[in-house]
Amino acid sequence: MPIIKSAKKAARQSVKRRENNQQIKKTIRAALKEFHAKPTADNMKKVQSEYDKAVKKGLIKKNTASRRKAKLAIFAKAAGVKNTGAKKAAAPKATATKMAATKAAPKATAEKKAPAKKATAAKKPAAKKAPAKKAAK
Repeated sequence: MPIIKSAKKAARQSVKRRENNQQIKKTIRAALKEFHAKPTADNMKKVQSEYDKAVKKGLIKKNTASRRKAKLAIFAKAAGVKNTGAKKAAAPKATATKMAATKAAPKATAEKKAPAKKATAAKKPAAKKAPAKKAAK
């Protein structure tokens, strides 16, 4: 049992973190079990989402999640599941809104824009002059 105050706090924190990590792992396993029982595109998205959340929270590494998601994709392909590609479908809409925003933005910013400052070139060090020869007397 810890005696020092900071060690006691660290012990309490580790218990909470362990519980949170176990909960995340349970949700991953449950989603994975559901996907294996009924392989659908929606279930696949849920599992991939859970892996992404675990990476974001630092529970598993990025490459581990990537490897597991690739294995999911192989299983889904064998089961005949077609990924609807939510990311691919959402991409054109996002770019369309970005394009509309960029078209409207220059007009609004042109009025407020201050004159641009000229970039100053880096100054070269002054060249040393050759010492003048003393005149012979």
